[in-house]
Amino acid sequence: MSEGPAPPVLTGEAVDAPLVTDEPGHPGEVAVEREEVLVLDFGGQYSQLIARRLRECGVFAELLPHDADIERIKLRAPRALVLSGGPASVYEPGAPELRTELLELGIPVLGICYGMQAMVRGLGGRVEAAERGEFGRTDLTLLDDGGELMSGLPAEQQAWMSHRDSVFEAPPGFTALASSPGSPVAALEAPDRKLYGIQFHPEVVHTPHGQAILERFLRDIAGCSEQWSAASVIDEQVHRIREQVGDGGVICGLSGGVDSACAAALVHKAVGDQLTCVLVDHGLLRRGEAEQVVETFREGLGIKLIHVDARERFLARLAGQDDPETKRKIIGEEFIRVFEEEATKLDGIDYLVQGTLYSDVIESGGGTGAATIKSHHNVGGLPDDLEFELVEPLRMLFKDEVRRVGTELGLSDRMVWRQPFPGPGLAIRIVGGEVNEERLAILRDADAILQEEVRAAGLYRDLWQSFCVLPVVRSVGVQGDGRTYAYPVVIRAVTSDDAMTADWARLPYDLLERASNRIINEVPGVNRVALDISSKPPATIEWE
Repeated sequence: MSEGPAPPVLTGEAVDAPLVTDEPGHPGEVAVEREEVLVLDFGGQYSQLIARRLRECGVFAELLPHDADIERIKLRAPRALVLSGGPASVYEPGAPELRTELLELGIPVLGICYGMQAMVRGLGGRVEAAERGEFGRTDLTLLDDGGELMSGLPAEQQAWMSHRDSVFEAPPGFTALASSPGSPVAALEAPDRKLYGIQFHPEVVHTPHGQAILERFLRDIAGCSEQWSAASVIDEQVHRIREQVGDGGVICGLSGGVDSACAAALVHKAVGDQLTCVLVDHGLLRRGEAEQVVETFREGLGIKLIHVDARERFLARLAGQDDPETKRKIIGEEFIRVFEEEATKLDGIDYLVQGTLYSDVIESGGGTGAATIKSHHNVGGLPDDLEFELVEPLRMLFKDEVRRVGTELGLSDRMVWRQPFPGPGLAIRIVGGEVNEERLAILRDADAILQEEVRAAGLYRDLWQSFCVLPVVRSVGVQGDGRTYAYPVVIRAVTSDDAMTADWARLPYDLLERASNRIINEVPGVNRVALDISSKPPATIEWE
């Protein structure tokens, strides 16, 4: 087995992702010339993180299934391939196999963990179960000078391992570059064949020299230049949008968050007044949110905007519903229905813009074998009879990449650095009961107080998200001289790089005290405040 249990802390978590290509002939896809590296996913928990780290080197990287069609890979003309880790043992029946034809394409190939073991086994080396696995920080010793891949790095260093099997003998023509206590061959290479492998994970922060190894592979071995940036993403997506949309009319749903804002700004840059934005005020927004969106887009950016007051409509649909997935799907479907109704009032609307991110796709089970953690209204919750063709210019980006694109597009800092807010809004922060006006008012007021205190403490941009949750339970309290029987409010604040993993934020006690006192004193119906100190995993950031 290549990979074992996940480490306790990472800056990103990887799961399978959908096959998305630049190959012409697929709906919504157009050919774009650029340097790119393809990451073939063998089911590893860090696979998407590998692609993320390659992008941070300024090279576009995309995750494909390990069995992606070889002819399609050739058409992409990648500068290199990276073979990801995986949970299986390469010698187990049914384990994902490496097609050795991929090693004969004449381009550099880097195998990581399972990817290295699959390469070794396919080329005649020896992979076996080790006496003991290696999980977590491990001492790594370079052999000779570290070869082409690792020369110049410290002779003794740490690396993050996650494997039970080890390479005991390199294939013919390969040179061992490093060893560890449990891995006689922890790195190897055959430069004349442009084949390289490492047993450890360079993509995680616990491998201090991991990014340097990836840079070496990209720059010195694959010959990639730094071409992929926020500006290049904008140029590429403007081209894609124009090719896809042509002269058609486009409608975009705005929530006020950075995702929909950035998607709208990109589409507006591409097609101008062909775009009409729709703000659906479903009554599930935070205090003053609808007004801020109208001011930003209609008055600040000059984008056509329709403001729809649909509060009663959404609350009627949500009445009596307490299941979180049901809530999400109802809200997602109702969004689309509102869009359709607004589109019928306009001429020639054929396209719907959505601010779908890669993390949305992953969590909605959008990949090969990926589990559905929760459906997103812009991924898993779309109705089957959708009347629009989707335009999703952010679908392959993480949140931090979207922020950089938003800044490049000229969006304000307040908009770009706004903390993520779910499309279903406050509805999924009312847990264990139906959504109604009373509970929304309580949650909206409590959340506004928390945001005021977080901003006053100068911590807003340090947090990935901070918000309040309203569990639909009541507890006894004492206020004044009387007994109360009221709701608790839970404060949730997390730090993260991309929402794939998150840690609970260590907010200062004085901030928590001020927020708690204010919520209990200023929000009728609340007599208790609690703090959520769960990380992701095992919890999710949102409660529902």
